[in-house]
Amino acid sequence: MKRSLFYVLALVFLLPGCKKDDTVKTSGTVTINNVQTSPYWYVLGFTFSQDKKVSSLTSPGPDVTVDNDGTQGDVRILTNSLSDSFFKAGTYSSAAEAETAFNNLTAPTVPQWIVWADSIKANQVWIFKTWDDYYAKLRIVSVVSEVRDSKNYAECTFEWVYQPDGSLTFPGK
Repeated sequence: MKRSLFYVLALVFLLPGCKKDDTVKTSGTVTINNVQTSPYWYVLGFTFSQDKKVSSLTSPGPDVTVDNDGTQGDVRILTNSLSDSFFKAGTYSSAAEAETAFNNLTAPTVPQWIVWADSIKANQVWIFKTWDDYYAKLRIVSVVSEVRDSKNYAECTFEWVYQPDGSLTFPGK
């Protein structure tokens, strides 16, 4: 009896310490590409609010996906929000300059949104507006545009910061 009581008490005190941390990150670096996966022919995009890659077949779909226009060298980041969602905050001559600008971009002013981030290149900084009016800033780290397996391949690696409170104010570094 004492032994059973000991095990029950041990479980009561130990189980609360085993909680899963459901905190979602609000920044990071991710790589997405336009590889279509069968049998349903979807691509994996990225959702900022969940900090994860999701299928373009999910509902709601990813915030952003990547593609090219059928030619090598013209990669773009797309959204299926049906609204103008991108603003290029700047293009920089080096990774260090782009990183500094990205880190210092705390309260951007967006004069006009455009439908997608077109002709993306490394060392660009973009502001993105989600379908439900939350914001993220992106620093393009690298872009790949080539033919793979007789198909146009596009890939983009970007650093991101998501603002979950709905404001267009980001933390500085």
